[in-house]
Order: sequence, then C-alpha cells, then structure tokens
Amino acid sequence: MPESKDIQGIIRHVAEIIIGELKLEDVTPDTFNPEMDLVDELGIDSMDLATIALVLQDEYKIVIDEDDYPKLKTVRLIAEYIEEKLAARQ
Repeated sequence: MPESKDIQGIIRHVAEIIIGELKLEDVTPDTFNPEMDLVDELGIDSMDLATIALVLQDEYKIVIDEDDYPKLKTVRLIAEYIEEKLAARQ
C-alpha cells in the first residue's frame, strides 16, 4: 500500500498510476492537474477508468463500486474517494 495517506500523497499516487496506465508522455505527477476532467479533457474511456479503478483497489486494498465510477472525474475526486474509503476502514 502506498505510504502516504494524506490527500496530497494520494493525489500524487493516483496521478502516477494514471500516467503509467495511460502511458502519458510529457506529464509528471507534479505537473498533472488534479482538477482536470479525465473524460472530457484527457479522453479516458470507460475501459481506461475500469483499469485504473482495479489498480487503485489493489494498491489501497479498497473496493470501488462500479456505480461510483461516474463520480470519479478528476484526480482530486478520486483521491477524496480513496481517503473516505480508507477512513471508513479504520
């Protein structure tokens, strides 16, 4: 599990995963805009989102309900969702 559980650490880790899974070039976790709409601005489709959700579930040992996928539009929203799941588990 990623060592950082604060929101900034989660945002950075989610950005790393998205960059890696989508093989984005010229983007780093530091330059990735956490407010960018992943579907409208980055062009992520439902298959990409499902893949990213599976990686996040493995990394953070949480369950991401498929019904929640439409809510996960930005890196910040994904990070807040993970933070809530982690808090509920404690």
